[in-house]
Amino acid sequence: MNNINNAFKNKSLIGFIMAGDPDLNTTKEVIISMSQAGADMVELGIPFSDPIAESSIVQSANLRALKSETYLPSIFEMIKEVRKTTQISIILHSYINPVFNYGYEEFFKKCSEVNVDGIIIPDLPFEEKSEIQYYADKNNVNIISIVVPIDINRVETIAKDAKGFIYLVPSIGSTSSMEGHLSEITKVIDTLKKNTNIPIAIGFGINTAQQASFFSEIADGIIIGNGIVKIIEKYNKESAKYVFDYIKEMKNAII
Repeated sequence: MNNINNAFKNKSLIGFIMAGDPDLNTTKEVIISMSQAGADMVELGIPFSDPIAESSIVQSANLRALKSETYLPSIFEMIKEVRKTTQISIILHSYINPVFNYGYEEFFKKCSEVNVDGIIIPDLPFEEKSEIQYYADKNNVNIISIVVPIDINRVETIAKDAKGFIYLVPSIGSTSSMEGHLSEITKVIDTLKKNTNIPIAIGFGINTAQQASFFSEIADGIIIGNGIVKIIEKYNKESAKYVFDYIKEMKNAII
C-alpha cells in the first residue's frame, strides 16, 4: 500500500539525502534516524553523473556517492534492509537515464518490492511521462509532479494530472526573497488547490526551523535537503545522530 497519504495526515516533513553518501550503510542509518526523529518521508537521491537540476551541495553529494560506487541494485538492497526497521514513506529522486538503463519494468517492480512510494524525475518533461506511466501505475508507484510557477496554465494542467503530492519549486532566487514574495507563492498554491485535492509540499532552500515554520503555514509539507546533506558532508559516517537532532528541530517547528 502506498504510504504517501499517511505522510500527509498532518504537516509533513520530507528530508532529502543522497544514497551512498558517504556509503550505503550510513545512508541506511540516516534514514532510520530521520524516521525516529519524526520525518514523514525520505526523498532518496539516486547518484547520477550529470545532475543538472541540483544545488552545488547536492552535486557534490552525487560525486561522493558515485566515488563510493553506489548503483541501483545495491540501493534497492539497502532499502530492503531499511524496511526491517521502519516503514517510513520513501520516494526516489532520479534522472531518467538510471531508470532507463535499469529497465522500466524491472525498475518499478523493484520499487514495489521494497515499498518505494513514488519517484521524482527532474529531467522528464510532463508531456513525456507516459513513457513510464504504465509501469509506475502497474506497481503502485506515484510519479511526483514538479511545479515551477512560470506559466499558470501549465500549472493547472499538471495539477489536474498529479498523483501522490505536488513538489512546488518557487521560481524565486533565494529563500529570503521567497518570504518577500509570499503573496505570489500563495496565489500559485491557491491555483493548485483549485485543480487538485492532493497535498502540496514546498521544496526550495528551506534550512532553518524558522523557515520551516514560515512555509508550513501555507503548504501541506516542506522539503529540506541542503541542510541534511551539509551535515552528512561534515560528519561523514557519524552523521546519523546529528541528522536526528536536526530533523527533530525542524519537525517541532511545523507541528
